[in-house]
Amino acid sequence: MSTHDFIAVGLGPYNLGLACLTAPIDDLDGVFLETRDGFDWHPGMLLESTRLQTPFIADLVTLADPTSPYSFLNYLKESGRLYPFYIRESFFPLRAEYNDYCRWAAAKLPNLRFGHTVTAVEYDEADGRYVVHADTADGSATYRARHLVLGTGTPPYVPDSCAGLGGDLIHNSRYLDSRDALRAKRSITIVGSGQSAAEIYHDLLADIDTYGYQLNWVTRSPRFFPLEYTKLTLEMTSPDYVDYFHALPEDTRYRLESAQKGLFKGINSDLINDIYDLLYARSLDGPVRTRLLTNTELTSAAHDASTGRYHLNLRHVEQGRDFTLDTEGLVLATGYHYRIPGFLEPVRDRIRWDSHGRFDVARNYSIDHTGRGIFLQNAGTHTHSITSPDLGMGPYRNSWIIRELLGREHYPVEKAIAFQEFGAPAGALS
Repeated sequence: MSTHDFIAVGLGPYNLGLACLTAPIDDLDGVFLETRDGFDWHPGMLLESTRLQTPFIADLVTLADPTSPYSFLNYLKESGRLYPFYIRESFFPLRAEYNDYCRWAAAKLPNLRFGHTVTAVEYDEADGRYVVHADTADGSATYRARHLVLGTGTPPYVPDSCAGLGGDLIHNSRYLDSRDALRAKRSITIVGSGQSAAEIYHDLLADIDTYGYQLNWVTRSPRFFPLEYTKLTLEMTSPDYVDYFHALPEDTRYRLESAQKGLFKGINSDLINDIYDLLYARSLDGPVRTRLLTNTELTSAAHDASTGRYHLNLRHVEQGRDFTLDTEGLVLATGYHYRIPGFLEPVRDRIRWDSHGRFDVARNYSIDHTGRGIFLQNAGTHTHSITSPDLGMGPYRNSWIIRELLGREHYPVEKAIAFQEFGAPAGALS
C-alpha cells in the first residue's frame, strides 16, 4: 500500500498543473489517479481552427512559476514551433495545441497513474490518513495520504427534456466522432447557447452547401451573447475579487453565480462575427438552409425509431408561444454540470456542506472540517465566482493548495492586483 503526502483524483488541466508545480518540491510527495488511459482534454471538440479563450500565459504553471520547465513556451521550444508561434502573432493557442501541450507535460511526470478508477475514499482515524481504493486493469490498488485534492471535472449535462431519449443524438463532447454521420442527415438541430454550440454551428454551416442539410440552432438565450473580455471585467478573475465574493452571504453568492454565467459561458465575439460573415457569403446564392431561433426553450422531445427523426416541442420564452420542429440529427450543446463523486460517500461526514447541498468551499479551497484535509479544483463558482473555471486562475489556486500542503508558501500567492475596489471602502473617502 502506497503512502503519500497527498492524493489527487482526476487529471484535467488543474490537477495536471498541480502535478507540474509540485514536481520540483522534494519534500512534497503526491500521486495522481485518473480513470482514462491518458490525458485528453475535450477530444470531441478539438476542431481544427478553434482556439482557447485565454492567452498562452494562462498555461499550467506560468502564473505561479514563470521559470517552470512545464511552461507552454518551453513546450513550443522543445517542439520546434516557438518561432512559428511568434510569427503567428496571437496570444491564443489552438485548442488542439493546448491539448498536445498538456499531453507533453503529462509524459514528463512519473507520478501520474492512468487507468485508475477511484471507487471509494475512507478515513483511517488511528493513522490520520485518507485511504483511496481504485480499480485498475490488473485488479485494484490502494493509496494512503493525509490530504486529498479533487479534480474530477464536470461530466456532460443532458437536460431532463432529453433524458432517456433514444436514437443517435449526441452531446457536444462527442461531436468530432459523430460529425460524418451528422453530415449524412437531411436536417441537423443544435440546442445550446455557448461557445461549443457556436463552434459546431460554424463548422456545419461551412459544409452546408456540400451536404445540403437543413441546419437549425436553438437557444434559450434572448441573443447570441458574446463573452465579455474587457480588461476591467477581467479583473474579476483576481485574488481581490475572490476575497470579495467569498465573503458575501451565501444567498447573494448564489444569485451572482446565476447572473455571471455570461462572463465565462458566452461566445467569442470573433466567432460570432465569423458566423455572420459566413451566413452573408452563403446568402449570395439565395436563402441559406438554416434557422437561428433565439428565446426558444426545448420543453420535451420524442424519437421516432421508424423514421429516425426527433420531434422537438419548443416554446418561445418571451412570446409564450409553443411550436414544434422535426429533425434527423440532434446535437445537445448543453454544457457540463458538476456531480459529487460517489466515492466520497464514506467520508461524507468529514465534508462541509452549504444549505444548497453543495460543497462549502473555504477561501483556501478546502472542503473538510479541518480546513486543510480535502481540497477542491474547479466546481466552486458558488464560493469563488468565475475564477473557479478560469484556466488562468488554476496556477493561483494551486499555489494556495501547495501552501496548505506544505505549511509554508513555496510559490508567491498574490493578494491584490486589481485597480478597482469591489466592496464598499471603510470609512469616509477624501
